[in-house]
Amino acid sequence: MACKFSFLLVVFLLLSIQFSISQSKTLKSDGQAFKFFQNIEHVHKGQTVAGLNEVKKFLIRFGYYPNPDDINHLNNYFDDHLESALKTYQNFYRLKVTGSLDSDTVKRMMIPRCGVPDLTNFTSLNQSRNSDIGLLYAYPNGMPKWNIFNLSYSFLPNVPNTPDVKAAFAEAFESWQIVSQFNFHQTAAEAAYLFIGFYTGDHGDGHPFDGPGNIVAHSFYPPDGRSHYDASENWSTHPAKDQIDYESVALHEIGHLLGLAHSQDPNAVMYPTISPGTIKRDLAPDDVKGIQALYPL
Repeated sequence: MACKFSFLLVVFLLLSIQFSISQSKTLKSDGQAFKFFQNIEHVHKGQTVAGLNEVKKFLIRFGYYPNPDDINHLNNYFDDHLESALKTYQNFYRLKVTGSLDSDTVKRMMIPRCGVPDLTNFTSLNQSRNSDIGLLYAYPNGMPKWNIFNLSYSFLPNVPNTPDVKAAFAEAFESWQIVSQFNFHQTAAEAAYLFIGFYTGDHGDGHPFDGPGNIVAHSFYPPDGRSHYDASENWSTHPAKDQIDYESVALHEIGHLLGLAHSQDPNAVMYPTISPGTIKRDLAPDDVKGIQALYPL
């Protein structure tokens, strides 16, 4: 009996060690997503540091280089263009405008976010004008909008096929319907205007997803209708502190489908970033004013 107990104890210890090693590997892997951000904190103009090319890619992607052609190649040198782009980024997020990679700026860049650019030529002008009168919503270049108000949506086959997930999207559509002229209903794909899909990596739209922890979703402005979500994120309808809320992100992405760009109001649904565990399921006054200014009641 004692021999049998000793054998079981040894097996248990071996399994525990193996589990600990596995957990350690998992945590180490998850921590690599923002490695280049962590390595460039406090870097400033005139320095050459590995990882700055990734910062430039980040800022180009989200609209902070007014003319990306100014960069001949993505190098690791902190030049005037990068300083200017950082100042624009800091101004958008209402951070201290230093033009350097200070702690607050790096922390902001590390928060999960929507993949739609924050700025275009029109949104920057619109936000500057609106901020003077307390309005922080914006529209993309050209202000694309729908000329119909009965918009059907369809879930593509790769969407999690559970009632709670689809209910979260239905609630998000309902929130926008209440404050606008739009009517939304689910239908088959061949009859839909809006298309919801979950993907990983390169999925054919020119905007590949980057794995868990950074870009959680992106959508296209009218009349495109595509709304894409990164399937590799840790999604939930009742998010813990390390999970992303379906309805909160869906509410934001539907705003893009209707023609809203990113708001500078941290309370707005159309704010670009969302921290894990955050629930943001109610439209803010800035969101409502933005949609009603685009589509007057």
